[in-house]
Amino acid sequence: MRLLTNLLTKVTLSSMILTAPAMITGNTNYDAANAFSRKKEGPIPFFTATVIKRFVDHPTVIAMRATTAVFAAVTAPPASSPSLAAEASLAGSVVGSSAESAATASTTSAASTASTSTTSAATNSVAATSVTPASTTSAATASRVAAPATTTSASTTSVATASRLAAPAESPVAASAAAASSADAKAAELRMVINQASMIYTSMDLQDCGLDPKAFEYAWRGYHNLVKKGLLHKKAVLSICDFSQSSRSKRMYVIDVQHKRLLYRTYVAHGQNSGDEYATSFSNENDSYKSSLGFYITQRTYMGRNGISLRLNGVDSGYNDMAMKRKIVLHGSSYVGEKYMQDYGNLGTSLGCPALPLSVSSRIIRTVKNGSCLFIYHPTQQYLDHSAILHG
Repeated sequence: MRLLTNLLTKVTLSSMILTAPAMITGNTNYDAANAFSRKKEGPIPFFTATVIKRFVDHPTVIAMRATTAVFAAVTAPPASSPSLAAEASLAGSVVGSSAESAATASTTSAASTASTSTTSAATNSVAATSVTPASTTSAATASRVAAPATTTSASTTSVATASRLAAPAESPVAASAAAASSADAKAAELRMVINQASMIYTSMDLQDCGLDPKAFEYAWRGYHNLVKKGLLHKKAVLSICDFSQSSRSKRMYVIDVQHKRLLYRTYVAHGQNSGDEYATSFSNENDSYKSSLGFYITQRTYMGRNGISLRLNGVDSGYNDMAMKRKIVLHGSSYVGEKYMQDYGNLGTSLGCPALPLSVSSRIIRTVKNGSCLFIYHPTQQYLDHSAILHG
């Protein structure tokens, strides 16, 4: 039964291949004898028995010998002849079907004709060296059609794998570039903030008021970072206690940032264990009775033994973040002011709170309460180098 099937398949393929040139050229009354008699004018436009046998046994090797007219009709049908283009398309379908049938027949007969296949393969190798340009094109097309789908899949997988393997090599470079870009942006932002501070300081004549330019620069830097983080609810006011000055000087400054005006300048006391006339020692510890450096955000007011007072939330980690537990508040006191200095020579000191003269304390507290920035400054290098707010 298998032998009969193979024989029928080969006969069918032979008939189809013999009639293919006629179908391509449109000449259904094809005369093989006349074509053979005109062999001097061009190559025979159909396959010989030997070629047919080769094609049936080995469909992957296709050695066509076509006339120039046939090749032109298949590859470039005239745009003005729709019927010819349709016939060429039909012929291509027939040839494609023939190739698929031949592939099936070859697979079926492979086990029983191993020796014949080996001989034919050698013969086909010789024939392939003399293939015409038309034959080369057809062979290349058949090769592309017959290529297994797994080849493309394997290639895609290989490319994807290579991409994944190559990605980590680029990651350090990309990370380094991103870090450099971020550092450059941060440096540019810092320069801008320092320039702003310098212009405001000069335009407001704060030097004539005794405020240290560095005190204002650092205050402006921290204020800028707090605004950027969205921590300030009252952005229009910035308060500075310049503890680089003597307690005998008016070293408390309340600035209207929006209108660039100095609202208040007055005395302010420091903690009793921070120093006498000058504050030189600072602490964040409870019961130290020292002042704490850094940035505070004002909270709500309350009425205490010193009258209206304002709670302060220290936001400089490690420097004043214990302020709420220590009950560090802004309040008025009788030991702060010119009368007290006349009687005792210096201002009094507090338990760590920034205390104000009673004459202006209530007005200042109402101005700065509920979410404004207060900065207590001293040129202590350790704080200036490590403050998270200054370098945030």
